[in-house]
Amino acid sequence: MLRRDSIFWWASGIFILALVLFAITQVDTFLALMVLAYLLRPTLASLGMAKKYVDERELSLNYRSGNIAFFVMMTACVFFAAKLRAENNHTGEMFYMVIVIGIVTKALFNIFLAKNFREVAPKIIISVGLLVALFSGMGSIRHGVFSINFLMNILPGLAVTGIGVLSKFYPRIASIVIILFAITFFIRRLTLDTSWATIGVILIIGVPLLAASWGLWREPKISSEELVT
Repeated sequence: MLRRDSIFWWASGIFILALVLFAITQVDTFLALMVLAYLLRPTLASLGMAKKYVDERELSLNYRSGNIAFFVMMTACVFFAAKLRAENNHTGEMFYMVIVIGIVTKALFNIFLAKNFREVAPKIIISVGLLVALFSGMGSIRHGVFSINFLMNILPGLAVTGIGVLSKFYPRIASIVIILFAITFFIRRLTLDTSWATIGVILIIGVPLLAASWGLWREPKISSEELVT
């Protein structure tokens, strides 16, 4: 569905700019602009910023094709990560990061667009806690599942998971604890290492936790039925 509206002309301009930059600089960053040009319309539509340019049928097609593309991309990342790992090439860890970033981003935007922050915030905290415990445990599994080293590594993740469970009953207390945990985690990681991988891990873990703590602090929405009663 090629429509010559303002979004089309903006996307065309970005695409031409990408070609010009590549011709001048020969730098691969032009690919980012090409991706932006191609995804400009569906992204604006998903964010509700282009309602008058997109109809329901196009939204449905974008939703279905986007989910299929997301699945294919995640599958490709798993394949390439496994291939590089088999070759003892540690750059495959970047694919793992892409997988986690993609899943976390999709989950967060499902929440933000639904606007039921207080209800789903505990689920975010529990998921992040289990994720931290999983990856921390995988790094020390060679010492044995019941070793002290393994248990100490998964303990922070399990603690976050426990806070997520308790946040259903004590939302604002849990919100403060999660913020303090996130700040402590940021400082500790950055003092140990300031590589891009570390910054990526901080964002993957920290951003969902901060978003969840903000959701816990918000007052729950009152439905019209509750107002009547």
